[in-house]
Amino acid sequence: MSPEVLVQELAERITNVEGWVRVGIDGADAARPAELADALVDPVRLRGRLVIRVRTVDHLRPASLRFERGRTDPDSFYEDWLDVDGLRREVLEPLATGGTGRIRPSRWDAAADRADRTDYVRVPARGVVLLSGPLMLGRGLPLDLTVHLDLSPAALVRRTPVDLAWTLPAYRRYAEEVAPAQVADVVVRVDDARHPAVAEREPHRPPDTDRGGSP
Repeated sequence: MSPEVLVQELAERITNVEGWVRVGIDGADAARPAELADALVDPVRLRGRLVIRVRTVDHLRPASLRFERGRTDPDSFYEDWLDVDGLRREVLEPLATGGTGRIRPSRWDAAADRADRTDYVRVPARGVVLLSGPLMLGRGLPLDLTVHLDLSPAALVRRTPVDLAWTLPAYRRYAEEVAPAQVADVVVRVDDARHPAVAEREPHRPPDTDRGGSP
């Protein structure tokens, strides 16, 4: 299908879910998950749902922890960069049933290596969080819909910038240990970005993941 049709179909699926909706758009940087999440904002809003954009890059751990094994260590990139507990606590868990609905979209300014000054926001009933970033699945994040942007190994190598080639072993490890194309609710194959191909799976819901409600 075309990228435009993909966006409309995903927007329709998102807005058909009742209550708060926590959507994870997962993929290597070369697959451009942030671009897809950005493209979904207006179509979801036009369907009557308020949208909050969240990026994993704004929920990283301090540099002293991320770079403890060096700035280009693929295992550290895979294991240490994302503040999983903080993301769960500050963004995702408040949107479970009975949650406060009060989230903090951005927590860490990685460039300045300090806490972000962004305030908390209250997500109204039926609000949607669009979270994008790499290496998100298999971490126990309470997400209501997961979309994985899948690249073949050859395409991943070809489309990864030279200065980020050191991350490739982390993505190989992710494919082997998590198999994101097997666990995501929706898999979008993006070797040809002009013609994404969609393969759907039955939604995977952790036993303790609740449907969102009103604050």
